[in-house]
Amino acid sequence: MAGSWIFYTTFPKIPLINPEFKNIAQFAPPLGFLIGLIQSYIFLFFRTNSWSIYASALICLASGYLITGGLHIDGLMDTFDGIFAGKKKRLKAMKDSKVGSFGVQALVFITLIQIACILKIQNLIIFVLPICLFWGRFSNLFFIEKFKYISYKKKSINHKKFWNGFKKESLISIFFLLIFIPYQLVSITSQEILIKFLILILVGIFLSYFIPKILGNKIGGFNGDACGASVVLVETAMLFMHAILL
Repeated sequence: MAGSWIFYTTFPKIPLINPEFKNIAQFAPPLGFLIGLIQSYIFLFFRTNSWSIYASALICLASGYLITGGLHIDGLMDTFDGIFAGKKKRLKAMKDSKVGSFGVQALVFITLIQIACILKIQNLIIFVLPICLFWGRFSNLFFIEKFKYISYKKKSINHKKFWNGFKKESLISIFFLLIFIPYQLVSITSQEILIKFLILILVGIFLSYFIPKILGNKIGGFNGDACGASVVLVETAMLFMHAILL
C-alpha cells in the first residue's frame, strides 16, 4: 500500500511524501488528535451558525466517518460478528463482506453512545475529542506489541512484521503528548476541569491498554479489523468517561 490511505484517512496525498506501510503505526495517535481537532471545529462551526446541537453532533460524527473512510467502524462490525460467531467460525465471519446482526448492533450501540456524549460535552469538545481519538489509536500500539498477528489471508502485510518494539514505536506519541497536551490544557481556565482532564489522560492510558487486551484474548491475536474495533471502543469509552466527569 502507498499514499495517504496508509495513514488510514481519505486525506489527499502530500506532495513529495510517499510513506511506507512499515512506518505508519507510530504516526496514528498524533493523526487521531488532528482528526479530533477537525471534527471538533466542524461541530463548533455548525453550532455557532444556528444549527441545532443535534444536527451539529451528527455532522461531527459523519465527518469522522468521511475522513477515515469508515475504516475503523467497519473493523468494529467485523470484529463483533467474529466474536459472536464462535471460535471455529471467527475468522470466516470477520472475512465475510456481509455485516451480521451483531455487527449492526455494535454500530448502532456505539453511535448512540457517541452522540449522547457529544451532546453532554458540547463546547468542551475541542478539548475532549482530540485526546479521545489520540488514545483510540494509541491502543493499537499496545495491541501490536502484546499479540500475534492472525489473518484469513495466506499472504498479508502487517505491522508486526516491521515492529521495532513498543518503546521505539511510541516515542513520537509520547513526544507529541509532552508538547501539545500541556499547550492545550493551559487554555482551560477552570482548575476543577483541568484536574479532571489530567485524571482522564491517565484513564486513557489504562483504557488503551485494557481494551485491546480484552479483544486480543477474545480473538486470539490481532488483525486490521480488531485494531479498528480497538480504536472505536477506546474512543467511545474515553468520550463516555469525559461526559460523566465533565
